[in-house]
Amino acid sequence: MAEVLLFHHAQGQTPGFHAFAGDLRRAGHTVHTPDLFEGRTFASIEEGLGHVRQIGFDVLRERGVRMAEGLSDGLVYAGFSLGVVPAQKLAQTRPGARGALFFYSCVPPEMLGSPWPAHVPVQVHGMDADPYFVEEGDVDAARAVVAASEHGELFLYPGDQHYFADSSLPSYRLEAAALLMRRVLEFLRQVDG
Repeated sequence: MAEVLLFHHAQGQTPGFHAFAGDLRRAGHTVHTPDLFEGRTFASIEEGLGHVRQIGFDVLRERGVRMAEGLSDGLVYAGFSLGVVPAQKLAQTRPGARGALFFYSCVPPEMLGSPWPAHVPVQVHGMDADPYFVEEGDVDAARAVVAASEHGELFLYPGDQHYFADSSLPSYRLEAAALLMRRVLEFLRQVDG
């Protein structure tokens, strides 16, 4: 089974984040869930991003990268929104990456200092009218990453919610989240094969 390093979004390690990780574990995967916020959670995306601004985006990214130290090289790197930044940095730069799963976000590879490694499979998931994902350019970055990968997939779901797979938040959309999970489990099955 796959070994996954999963980073949380800007509201922190919510119950929905833990439920998602739990679903992956129940499917037989090993899932590491480091806490970038050292136990803090936030009631809104805006509050979480305010905390990130205080810490510094670069500091947070490098904190996430350091959290991979001591883990095996053959990881699948995954992240929700803000958590995509350290996950993508690791997938692009740490040797041995088995794959990458990006939820609601993607960064232009050049912003992280290297091109996307073509041999690393990637899935990107987002809603087609999510203002964070579409209007801020993440969907364009996702298209570039998927095009650069030999095995890249971009999945757009109908709707305008950002954290649509977090079952503990009002933005949760059951049908889209269930489809996302099926696609993720199939991806993990393939990279583990």
